[in-house]
Amino acid sequence: MWRVTIILRGMPSLVAAMATLYATIISDVSLAQTPSSVSSAATNTLPPLTERLPEQPLIVGLKARNRLPGRQGGEIVTFVARARDIRYITTYAYTRLVGYDEDLHLQPDILEKIDNEADRVFTLHLRKGHRWSDGAPFTAEDFRYFWEDVAHNAELSPSGIPEFMLVDGKEPRFDILDPFTIRYSWEKPNPRFLPQLAAPRDPLIYRPAHYLKRFHARYANAIELQKLVATMRLKSWAALHNRLDDLNDMSNPALPTLQPWRVMTTAPAIRFVFERNPYYHRVDENGTQLPYLDRIIMDVAAGGLMAAKANAGEADLLFRGLSMTDIPILKEGEASHHYRTLLWPHARGSEIALYPNLTCNDPTWRMLNRNLHFRRALSLAIDRHTLNNALLFGLGNEGNDTIRPESPLFSNELLTLNATYDPTEASRLLDTLGLNRRDDAGIRLLPDGRELEIVVETDGDNTFVIDGLTLIVEFWREIGVKLFVKPQDRTVLRSRSYAGAVVMTAGPGLDNAMPTEIMSPDELAPTRQDNPSWPKWGQYSETKGKNGEPVDIPEAKHLLDLYQHWLATADNTEQARIWRKMLKNRADNLWSIGTVSGALQPIVIDRRLRNLPERGLYSWDPAALIGIYRLDEVFFDEDGGKAP
Repeated sequence: MWRVTIILRGMPSLVAAMATLYATIISDVSLAQTPSSVSSAATNTLPPLTERLPEQPLIVGLKARNRLPGRQGGEIVTFVARARDIRYITTYAYTRLVGYDEDLHLQPDILEKIDNEADRVFTLHLRKGHRWSDGAPFTAEDFRYFWEDVAHNAELSPSGIPEFMLVDGKEPRFDILDPFTIRYSWEKPNPRFLPQLAAPRDPLIYRPAHYLKRFHARYANAIELQKLVATMRLKSWAALHNRLDDLNDMSNPALPTLQPWRVMTTAPAIRFVFERNPYYHRVDENGTQLPYLDRIIMDVAAGGLMAAKANAGEADLLFRGLSMTDIPILKEGEASHHYRTLLWPHARGSEIALYPNLTCNDPTWRMLNRNLHFRRALSLAIDRHTLNNALLFGLGNEGNDTIRPESPLFSNELLTLNATYDPTEASRLLDTLGLNRRDDAGIRLLPDGRELEIVVETDGDNTFVIDGLTLIVEFWREIGVKLFVKPQDRTVLRSRSYAGAVVMTAGPGLDNAMPTEIMSPDELAPTRQDNPSWPKWGQYSETKGKNGEPVDIPEAKHLLDLYQHWLATADNTEQARIWRKMLKNRADNLWSIGTVSGALQPIVIDRRLRNLPERGLYSWDPAALIGIYRLDEVFFDEDGGKAP
C-alpha cells in the first residue's frame, strides 16, 4: 500500500516565587516588558522580516478560500470563565506540524513536507530558518530532546512515550537524518500518527530544547538547578521541568512557542495578554506575515455572564461559554453594539445522549442495561420531534448518536435505526422482559420489587442536557419507566462512572461526528474509560488488563476486533469499510441512545473583523473549535467601519 507525499500546501503563596523565577530566566528582552510596551520595545530590537521567516514560509491561499488579504494591527478582547482556560488558545489558534484544512484534508503546517511510506515510515522535513518566538532556531534537536530527554526520562514521563506512538506495544525507530529532517519508522502501519499530530490538543513531539535544558538534570548545573527547585518550592528538578514545560497550557510567559501569539501574563491575573509571535512561519499571498492581529486579550469573567457581556458589546470575539439558548439575547444587542452573531452547526453525534452503563456494579441494572431490548425500548419511547422543537427550534436532526451528513462516512439509514418514536413497541419490549408488573402509579417493577426508576446522572453545569432530561422524564413515564435526574459536579460524576457506581449517564454524544476514514475510530470501541457506556472495559484496555473488566459481550468484542483491524491497515478504502461496519454496529446495538443533533453554536464577532466564514462547523474534534478556519487570518477592516 502507498500514499502520496504531502507537500506544501498557582497557589497564592507561590506567586512571588514564580515571578522571581520568570524574571530570572526570561532571555527575550521583549518578554521582560509589560504587555502594553512589549510591541514598541520589540520593534526596535527585532531583525528584519526576511531574517525572521523560514526560507520557505507557509504561504496561505486566501483568495482560493474566498478570504481577503488583510492588514496587520489591532487587538481583540474575549472572555474565559477561569484563568486556566486561556489554554484553549492553543486549540483554536491551531498551529500544528500537520493540520486539517476546511475540507478535513491533512496538510503540512509547521512542517514543510512529509514523506509517508505506507503509514510505516514518516520522514518529517522542517522549514529551514524557522525560529521559536524568542528567535532561537527550530531544528531536529527539539525533536531529539523530546524523544530522548522527556519521553524516555522516567522522572519526567513515568508512563513512557505517547501511546499513539506505540504499535503492538513497540515504539518506533527514531532517526535524525540532518538538522532539518527526522524519521519515525515502525515495522507495521501506524495510521494514528498523522491524525494525532493534527489533534485539537497538540501531542507536541518536540520541545524548545534551548530553553528547557536549563531545567534538566542531564544538562543544568546541579547546584543552580537545586536553587531554582527551592525557589519554586518544588520537590525535584522533574517537577520544576514539568511546571515550566507547558506549551499547551500557556502559563509560562518565558517558554518559547511556535503559535501565532505568545502569552505575556503570569497567573494569577484577571486579564491575560497574548502578543504576536514575530517569528511566525505563515504569510499571505502579498508577503504579509501572519497573524494579522497584534494582540488577543482574555478577561476572566463568570461563565453565567458571557452572553450578557457579549450583548453589552464587551467582546470582539466570543464562542466558548455561549450556547444556543443565548441566541435571543445576543441578537438583541447586535444593532446597538456593532457585532454580528454567526450561527454554526455544532458537529457532534447528539446534543443529548443517554449512556446505559454496561459495567455498573448493581447486578440488576447491569443485566437490564446489557439487554438490547431494554435499550431499544428506552430509545423508542423518546419523542425526538418534541425535543427538537423544544430545544433546537425544530432545526436539529432527530435520531441516533452518530456522525453528521457532512462526513463522507455518513449513512442516513443509521441515523434513524432504532431511533423512531414508537411507545407501543417500547411497552411491548418491556413486557417481554418480564417487566409487566406495575405499582399504583403505573411505574413498572423490577424483578426484586423495586420501582423501575433510572437515576440518570449528568454534569450539573450543562443546563441544556438537564432541560432535555426533564422532557424525557415525561416520555418514559408513558411506558411506565421513572427517570430521576441527578446533576453532579463533573469531576465527581467522572469518578463515580469509573467506579461503576453510575447506572446511566447523560451528556453530549460522539465528540468527532464528522470523521474521514484516516481518523481513528477509537471512540466507537471500548478502548477508553471516559466512555460512560463501558468505563470498566475502557479501564481494562487502557491499563493492559491491570484494572477494569475484559469485554464480555460478543457485539462489543467485535468492535475491538474491527478497531484492531483499522490499526493494522494503511489502505484508505479498507479503513472506510471498517468505519462503516463500526458505525452500523453502534446503531444496531444502541451502545448510546441519541436524541437530536445540530444545535447552533453562536459566535459573536465585531462587525469590523473579516475572514471568519459566515458558516462553519463547530466541534472540538477535528475542527479544533474554530481552529481549522484560521484565526491568524482574521483582521480589522477599518474601511468597513461599524454598521449603523
